[in-house]
Amino acid sequence: MACDLCTLLAAPADGVLIWRDRQLSVIAVDEAEYPGYTRVVWNAHVREMTDLSVSERQHVMAVVWAVEAAQRAIMSPDKVNLASFGNMTPHVHWHVIPRYAGDAHFPQPTWAVAQRAADPAVLAERRALVAALHAAIKQALQG
Repeated sequence: MACDLCTLLAAPADGVLIWRDRQLSVIAVDEAEYPGYTRVVWNAHVREMTDLSVSERQHVMAVVWAVEAAQRAIMSPDKVNLASFGNMTPHVHWHVIPRYAGDAHFPQPTWAVAQRAADPAVLAERRALVAALHAAIKQALQG
């Protein structure tokens, strides 16, 4: 069975790839309810974090933390969710999701039943910050 992340990394669509080095990529997730949602994806198809060397794991987490820091600085979320599942796509990747007390699912996870409708005006304000977020992520990772 083909891996969705391997397919995406082989030919990322415009606006999807934020940053890439030889080991991993930072990908913008097109999720209308969650502007700023980002994935950190290992470039090679690897199933588990423990399949990586210690230095590779440290690199993944340093990038995850840089994305989180950029989200906090630009998006000012109430919370940032970090998750690494891979049940459906067994390829090392981390979800970095800015969350707000008024978002559709809060305090539940983003895949739970919605608790309320998101305010379209608030979502538009957050979407307006996404370009600045991507620039901040690039700047943080390019050193």
